[in-house]
Amino acid sequence: MINISIVLYRHSLSEIIPLVNTLRKSDKVSCIYLIDNSPNPTIEYKDLPVNYVFTGKNLGYGAAHNIAIRHTLDKNIPYHLVINPDITFNPDILDIIVQFMNNNSIIGQLMPKVYYPNGEIQYLCKLLPTPSDLIFRRFLPAKWTKERAAKFELRKSGYSQLLDVPYLSGCFMFLRTEALKEVGLFDERFFMYPEDIDLTRRIHAKYRTVFYPEVSIVHHHAQDSYQSFKMLKIHIVNMIKYFNKWGWFFDKERKQINKDTLKQLD
Repeated sequence: MINISIVLYRHSLSEIIPLVNTLRKSDKVSCIYLIDNSPNPTIEYKDLPVNYVFTGKNLGYGAAHNIAIRHTLDKNIPYHLVINPDITFNPDILDIIVQFMNNNSIIGQLMPKVYYPNGEIQYLCKLLPTPSDLIFRRFLPAKWTKERAAKFELRKSGYSQLLDVPYLSGCFMFLRTEALKEVGLFDERFFMYPEDIDLTRRIHAKYRTVFYPEVSIVHHHAQDSYQSFKMLKIHIVNMIKYFNKWGWFFDKERKQINKDTLKQLD
């Protein structure tokens, strides 16, 4: 009923085994794909109960996940879960999510509540970004942008209610296969970072894309672009591609979608 893809890049076996073991505890899981973008294959992965695919080069996040998603489409599996390697959760949540999705066919994508390991909420429900959102967020002191960030991350909701959100994090994307057939897969022009914005936005135009706080996961989140100049450069280049695709300062659709999203908080 669910195919799952995990993209790897220089990950150790010890990092992956706990997540694979968790996923295998759910009888809803059909196949787990490990898509390895590392320079060299890890032979030990083939001993795990997974479909291991070594790409031979770093294809990028979206392009690697697309390899597995195409198998899901070919086999008519109803759901596909895109998940980061640094996620932990109780496998029972998959049963709850599947039941909820089965009962709500208009929902094309779902993200649960996400916590840091210390129990703090990760604010991953977001409006569609404007260039200023990302520039100010990255380069200005947090105290100067606190109010705008709270609005952008929909913090007024308290993260305690079901929300329709146009930008959900790529760390855990529970996707309806029929929605992907209609809107397409990850845009492979994006090597990293905005591919989750782009795909959620396209699904949001046809289906509901929801934050579902009835279940939760833990994300051992590392903001690489804040720690590495190389990753920051990749982030900037790919965000330029994103705004070239959707519009920089004149994006009527973004304006209307964000307006409708904020109405839920009134």
